[in-house]
Amino acid sequence: MNQPTPAIVTQRAVRRLPRLALLLFCAAYVLPGFIGREPWKNADVTAFGYMMELATGRSHWLAPQLTGLPADTDSLLPYWLGALAVKLAPAWIAPDFAVRIPFVMLLVVTLIATWQGVYHLGRSVGAQPVAFAFGGEANTIDYARAMADGGLLALMGCLGLAQLAHETTPALAQLCFTAVLFYAFAAAPSKTLGPALGLAVGLTGLVMSGAPAMATLFGVGGLALTALGPRSDDSAARRRKLFWAVAIVGVSACAALLAWQLQMWRWRITGSALSPAEAWLMARGMGNLLLWFTWPAWPLALWTLWRWRRQLSLGDPARHILLPLWFAVVAIGSAAFTQPSDRTLLLGLPALATLAAFALPTFKRSATALIDWFTLLFFTLASLTIWVIWVSLQTGVPRQPALNVARLAPGFEPSFSAIAFAVALAATLAWAWLVKWRVGRHRPAIWTSLVLPASGTALCWLLLMTLWLPVLDYARSYKAQVRLVAAILNDPPCVEIYGLNRGQISAFTFHGTLRLQPASRRAQCPWLLVDVNARDTLPKSVNLRQWDLLATIPRPADKNDDILVYQRVRR
Repeated sequence: MNQPTPAIVTQRAVRRLPRLALLLFCAAYVLPGFIGREPWKNADVTAFGYMMELATGRSHWLAPQLTGLPADTDSLLPYWLGALAVKLAPAWIAPDFAVRIPFVMLLVVTLIATWQGVYHLGRSVGAQPVAFAFGGEANTIDYARAMADGGLLALMGCLGLAQLAHETTPALAQLCFTAVLFYAFAAAPSKTLGPALGLAVGLTGLVMSGAPAMATLFGVGGLALTALGPRSDDSAARRRKLFWAVAIVGVSACAALLAWQLQMWRWRITGSALSPAEAWLMARGMGNLLLWFTWPAWPLALWTLWRWRRQLSLGDPARHILLPLWFAVVAIGSAAFTQPSDRTLLLGLPALATLAAFALPTFKRSATALIDWFTLLFFTLASLTIWVIWVSLQTGVPRQPALNVARLAPGFEPSFSAIAFAVALAATLAWAWLVKWRVGRHRPAIWTSLVLPASGTALCWLLLMTLWLPVLDYARSYKAQVRLVAAILNDPPCVEIYGLNRGQISAFTFHGTLRLQPASRRAQCPWLLVDVNARDTLPKSVNLRQWDLLATIPRPADKNDDILVYQRVRR
């Protein structure tokens, strides 16, 4: 016999978060990071390079390459989206901004799908709060809407989401299609058309974005929850259950076949031959990643599993826990044995945010106050630090922060943007008003515990993408280094390269408009660019007697990214 639900929620506690406020908050989170910045090293600029190769016709659409190098991920759809955006964009839109337009939509769909997924799980039978003897408990629709608001806030509050969700990489596409698939499984018991479309789009999108194994595992979990759910004597319920079982198997089989046809199945498990010491270091690194990357969702998710532990049985009584738990376990387990771990762990954030949301109706007032005060102190200090360093760069007072920036990013010249300053100031004032509202007296709502964590994360991200954007662009892009190199080369017909990684190749092709080709003993280009880390093996590929080392060009903020510029000897 199932134990009573731990959720005790009154109708007063499920009032709606104002839709306009929620939309403005989402816009303030989504847009910064997509507007006004350069492509950053390494994954962001690398993906952009492949998109440009496709858009300009220099690479095959089924096998993207960059100067002969295949993509380091078996992904097609994200590169197609960026390339099509470049081809369709008018000439006055810069290519590096055009490729971000579809990725803005992917992030928006991620937020919508997560909200919808939590909403439908909140309407399930096992998620409902305790019914009061004399009434007054939350009704189903309002309760589900409030839970969905909390889940969305928990997702945007996750620290690891901010940067990776604003890059034009396959990771964001995988996150989007994971959220769509999560919605499909969550809404399947109550709807047909939307979840069926979400199932097809989610599984196919994950495969085409380079995650066929994750798609298969998610599909297996959804099939298990469907097949092992509670039996029903209702013929309509049995037919729906059979329909979803057949649909999941059919779409999963088609997605697996598609991955096989496109040769996307690859063995990416790492750590199988590690020593005990190496395994311990890997485990400790994974633990540290989990702690900060999924904050603040992970402690709330653990609390949810504890408080709802008596409801953990297969089927509808615990569907709202088992479904996100499976998605989270798959993502965390995959992240522990694949590289890069953070981009794999990213796929578990919608599920962890959902689990975090179901902790809210079980909180006591003391726990809510603890979250509020910790969040208030942490993000207020973080935003104050950002402002102090910016003021130091603009005025030289205080002196030490500006000196630290000059040491970390030598050659950077601060600039002032009235628009960036106005946006940052408005966001900071909004944070101050929000803090005042949160500590004031008002009717409680279960989503209020996550308002400050989500708003604080959004505030710091917005401040970084406005006040700190010039120095971040200078330190994290290749543009400054490429311009120094291009000034030496003076518009050559072609340039040979050796040891450059995909990000460097993409940067020199875009920022320097250079025509690159791999170095060889038979090539006749007048210039040769070599990554400093590949200098020792250079004699194996070229005859150094034909080249003079002309200059060594550093990249600001990274001493390991120097470029050696060689000029062919004239005879």
